[in-house]
Amino acid sequence: MILEWVLLFAAGVLGGIMNSIAGGGSFITFPMLMGVGVPPIAANATNTFAVCAGYLSGTYGFRHDIKQSKNQLILITVLSLIGGAIGAYLLLNTPEELFLEAIPWLLLFATVLFIFGAQLNGLAKKLVSSHQHANKAGGLALGCFLILVSAYGGFFNAGLGVIVLSYLALAGYQNINLMNGLKLLVSSCVSLVAIAIFVYDGVIDWPRGIAVLFGTLVGGYVAARVSRRVPQHYVRWLIIGSSLAITGYFFYQTYL
Repeated sequence: MILEWVLLFAAGVLGGIMNSIAGGGSFITFPMLMGVGVPPIAANATNTFAVCAGYLSGTYGFRHDIKQSKNQLILITVLSLIGGAIGAYLLLNTPEELFLEAIPWLLLFATVLFIFGAQLNGLAKKLVSSHQHANKAGGLALGCFLILVSAYGGFFNAGLGVIVLSYLALAGYQNINLMNGLKLLVSSCVSLVAIAIFVYDGVIDWPRGIAVLFGTLVGGYVAARVSRRVPQHYVRWLIIGSSLAITGYFFYQTYL
């Protein structure tokens, strides 16, 4: 029993470090929750709860940058809440067996997003530059895209940050600090509304989730201290390697 809590806390620390430096912490925390016996849907809901504190603290840290887009904040917040609620509802109404089969594909999707996120954001910026004069239809399409992105986050949290950055690039944002702040704001809104729905449904494993949560807080603090000393490309390759290995493991477990 003690070993289980140590493993969960350690996974939280590692996940918190990854999230603070390069992202991808859910590749560690979500599989660990399943590894200690939490059912798949409950593990996903519990992971959303565990990583939310990092989103909230990050949003607060970027609060001054976020204010630069104050005219859009209400719309972004509302659409993120709507999408997150849709995703959480879909998760809770997905049969456990079907979700278990979907996990390898969701992890693969998140891994590809992480690997090619920079190219995806670059493509989004090129699309924006080639269509400078957006019309109402374009604005409506962007709003629908944000709802879809948020629904993905409410259903499965891993890889959410990369997709949100792509949305922001398509929406014409260029200030990286503002984009990171809005990314964290969207992630916070999606997680909070999803958590509220998960709490109502009683699906969160609170003791294990709290163990991971404390680990992520420690990991985030450690990352803030050491991140400038560790080249980010090393961390990035570590995350890519671990995510590919974990994705391959789930494909093997599910289909072989």
